[in-house]
Amino acid sequence: MDEKIKNYRTAPFDARFPNTNQTRNCFQNYLDFHRCNKALSAKGQDASPCQWYQRVYKSLCPMGWVAKWDDQIENGSFPGKI
Repeated sequence: MDEKIKNYRTAPFDARFPNTNQTRNCFQNYLDFHRCNKALSAKGQDASPCQWYQRVYKSLCPMGWVAKWDDQIENGSFPGKI
């Protein structure tokens, strides 16, 4: 996994999102990153495997969306289930 993360360049193909519009892919990877982080942190484990999701969503998502979602998480108004 560390080797995969090290050689990461851009978001790989994801069969769940075969269309050109990658909005859902962006949002799903954002959720997966936060879910992974929360789950591994709760178990007291290293959360470094979660970095994969972070790199993917940072590659796909406009930074304005990410900033808005981060603010919503801090305010407790984020619509996704983390």
